[in-house]
Amino acid sequence: MAEITLQLNQLPEAGFNKPKPQTYQLDAPLQAAVEVAINLGMPLLITGEPGTGKTQLAHKIAFDLNKHNRDFLPTPLVFHTKTTSAATDLFYQYDAIRHFYDAGVNKQTQQALPHVSEYIGLQALGKAIALTAPVGSPQRKYLKDANLTGFAGGSVVLIDEIDKAPRDFPNDILYEIERFAFQIKEDNNTELLKTDAHKIIVLMTSNSEKNLPDAFLRRCIFYHIPFPDETKLLNILQSHLGENSPYASAHLINLFMQVRQLLTKKKPATAELLNWVKMLETHNFLQKSAQDQQKIMRISYAILAKTFDDLQILLSKP
Repeated sequence: MAEITLQLNQLPEAGFNKPKPQTYQLDAPLQAAVEVAINLGMPLLITGEPGTGKTQLAHKIAFDLNKHNRDFLPTPLVFHTKTTSAATDLFYQYDAIRHFYDAGVNKQTQQALPHVSEYIGLQALGKAIALTAPVGSPQRKYLKDANLTGFAGGSVVLIDEIDKAPRDFPNDILYEIERFAFQIKEDNNTELLKTDAHKIIVLMTSNSEKNLPDAFLRRCIFYHIPFPDETKLLNILQSHLGENSPYASAHLINLFMQVRQLLTKKKPATAELLNWVKMLETHNFLQKSAQDQQKIMRISYAILAKTFDDLQILLSKP
């Protein structure tokens, strides 16, 4: 009996799940929502199942805008929302501990303490605002990223999983997002303000884990990404694997949709589909005997099921 083993050289490449904006499938309703948000200068709020491409959309927008305008950053500036996030975290962070430590050391050595701006690190939206100013502008002094210091232009800001933040967070950032301006209180309330020369596109994602405030929702363009149908899933597979790949097949998509119907706790999304098919391709699934295919399929369930109960459902299949 042939044994199915995992070899290191059989594993998918690490970059398989990296953003690939050139392969992103942007349908007409979503394209319309993006264009409305850009034209009106309003934040775009995207919801949908985890793994349906909400985060990837930000990379797609930045990629397309840069393709037509080199004064636009080709990748988004990302803010990963946490349960402890405060409004100021979206714009900048102040390293108070290092500042306090340096003050004590410099007091002993009689050396001059660096300016407070050295302890300010801009975050996603703060960087975007600073980047709209010309190179050499005073408000760019807080930019610490070497790869951004020579760039001036527009950008996409991704506020990922905003529903994770404390309830006051969305309302607390409304004024700053509408004005694209904020103050750094630790540096004499210095204000950084977006210039009119470049655009900032704000994209926010939500997994709908909790409701967002009404006042916040009124100021957003909203779009829900539905789970793709079989035709779109086939297009997604073809864009990643190539149109002629035998693994970009309706048969595998049908198997995947059957799994989605079976699972009760957490249904796999497009991200799991891509990982699953890549794993099957790596193991030459279609060239194996029926017996070996069954073994490979059981191994692959670890990609599709994310809870113990769901995994047991798949393993109990004949």
